[in-house]
Amino acid sequence: MKSIIIGGGKVGYYLIKTLKKRGYHVVLIERDQATCERIAEDIDADIICGDGTDLDVLKDAGIQEAEIIAAVTGTDEENLVICEISKISFAINKTIARINNPKNIAMFNALGVDRTVCSTEVIANLIEYEFGKDNFKIIHTLERGSMILVEILVHKETLWCNRFIKDLILPDECVITSILRDEKVIYPRGDTQILEDDKVLVITNHAALLILKKHLLNRGK
Repeated sequence: MKSIIIGGGKVGYYLIKTLKKRGYHVVLIERDQATCERIAEDIDADIICGDGTDLDVLKDAGIQEAEIIAAVTGTDEENLVICEISKISFAINKTIARINNPKNIAMFNALGVDRTVCSTEVIANLIEYEFGKDNFKIIHTLERGSMILVEILVHKETLWCNRFIKDLILPDECVITSILRDEKVIYPRGDTQILEDDKVLVITNHAALLILKKHLLNRGK
């Protein structure tokens, strides 16, 4: 799976470096030639020098095969335009935008940008979870990304299926907040049983979620 990052400043640089280390296929678009050359000297990655709002540049970057677009330039207006172009012209389902002015968050959300964040680590985690989410879905980030609200869809193969809350082993930084079942909200107690097709909402952090995900998806191993 492939993601495209537009903007080679500090956020874009550390973002592509982080994702490359995690083994993801990522392309960087940056308009400044010197910045491209500097990043290319340090990171073995696909780097295109060009305008991220230019359709031809986006096509050269392989946007037709991309799953996620992350616009992380230093200009909110440019990031918004990039996300809009990605959705309208290339039908990209997942767009992530860096926002420098918090006052713009509502506008970005209203115009259909899927995620608005200000942290490199948060963007990297969002992309990683979209690529490997399986039955995990990030609903919201809290406290500047240090906490995340995650929805876990319980399949029959999931370790939690047919288990009682009191019998679950959870990481310390993990709290089950509610269960969605047939459009009803269940506030769990110790004797609440998790059933197939339940959606379990969990508050946790990135490190604890990785542990939890590995635990839940390795039933019987």
